[in-house]
Amino acid sequence: MDRKFLIIGLDSAPSEIVLDQRDQFPVLRELIESGIHGRMRSSDPPITIPAWMVMSTGKDAGRLGLYGFRHRSGYVYDKMWIATSQSVKERAIWNLIGDHGGQSCLVSVPPSYPPFAVSGNLISCFITPDNEKEYTYPRELRQEIEAKFGPYVFDVVFRTEDRDQILKEIYDMTAKRFDVLNYLIRHKPWDLFMFVEIGVDRVQHAFWKYMDRAHHLYEPGNRYENVVLDYYRYLDRKIGDLLANVGQETVVLVISDHGAKRMKGAFCINEWLIEQGDLVIKEKPKPQTNLEKVPIDWARTKAWGWGGYYARLFLNVEGREPQGIIKADDYEKERDALAERIRDIRGPKGEKWNTLVIKPNEYFEEARGDYPDLMVYFDDLYWRSAGTLGYETRYLLENDTGPDDAVHAQHGMYILYDPRHKRRLAKDIDILDVAPTVLRTLGIPVPADMKGKVIYE
Repeated sequence: MDRKFLIIGLDSAPSEIVLDQRDQFPVLRELIESGIHGRMRSSDPPITIPAWMVMSTGKDAGRLGLYGFRHRSGYVYDKMWIATSQSVKERAIWNLIGDHGGQSCLVSVPPSYPPFAVSGNLISCFITPDNEKEYTYPRELRQEIEAKFGPYVFDVVFRTEDRDQILKEIYDMTAKRFDVLNYLIRHKPWDLFMFVEIGVDRVQHAFWKYMDRAHHLYEPGNRYENVVLDYYRYLDRKIGDLLANVGQETVVLVISDHGAKRMKGAFCINEWLIEQGDLVIKEKPKPQTNLEKVPIDWARTKAWGWGGYYARLFLNVEGREPQGIIKADDYEKERDALAERIRDIRGPKGEKWNTLVIKPNEYFEEARGDYPDLMVYFDDLYWRSAGTLGYETRYLLENDTGPDDAVHAQHGMYILYDPRHKRRLAKDIDILDVAPTVLRTLGIPVPADMKGKVIYE
């Protein structure tokens, strides 16, 4: 291969910051002015898992069978499974590169725990439980990294009120990550080098309300007002240092997996279902009680929901669930009726919401795995879903699972710089376009079942 490809992953970075405020980031601005850039439509759902794997395989979430971090296990009420690297059955760009004699270096690309064999080197991602676990491929890479840089840092605790501690840990994590990246990029062979900086996502979730004047919890003149942009400026310098170690023929892609924006609040989906008569509980719980701890009268319940950046709803179907009550012949009628009622939900002041309701088995060309009956994006994702119960209201001003100022946005951003084809061009793309673009650039045939288009074309 006569080209190299570097993917700089900025988890949840929105175009409104990276592209619209490019003058504050000289390194990224230079790439923008000599490359192709624009908004990137993320996966459905626009969640870290599955988005990075949708990007890396060129297959949508339905084909991957990944609809988030956690999934319901079959049709029982009380079991779930958590997505890991072993949940990904489709081949990624690094597999195809290896087939053609190339090597890849992968750092913190979700989900990559447990670490898996790759033609090259790998350090696992933020879902790694701790650095006492094996987290590299090959195994001896861990000893090499720790001897030079100490234990690797995968993530930080960001849903806490101690903002100063969060900020310190984010910077410490990012500094160590780039020390490791600079070492690997200089000392390991690679045709593809891909990493994801999760610190972008964490700083936005923890500090968005301090910078966004449209946020309902914004306080003018607060001492954290510049934290998010300061971190991006720091990242810009770190990216510049990294690029100094990259050859002149390397193609560079700076990209996010989805965007971010202010959170307007959390909608209590299960409280609403109770009011609607779809969910029947035996006794009212205390505030912020997980659904799993609530005594549910399954013999009278039609539906229940999960919280998160989007809502997942499940129907209680006869012959499918253990105590299902919806007749199988009535499934579509009941699902359509519930979807229509959800679309009619309005905000706390009666304002109309732009809510999207997805039927996974119809939306995706192929829906594999344990998908929910309905996927719901409340008000274009501005309102997250609160799955806990015990409230006197359907609307919460904050997240029900800990401090969180931001939600995910459907569109992220990208900057593609090819030193052989310098040109300034604004062009929106889809997340599925990344895999075929990488392969075409490296001279590898693009598999026919990849849906995306090469960005250059």
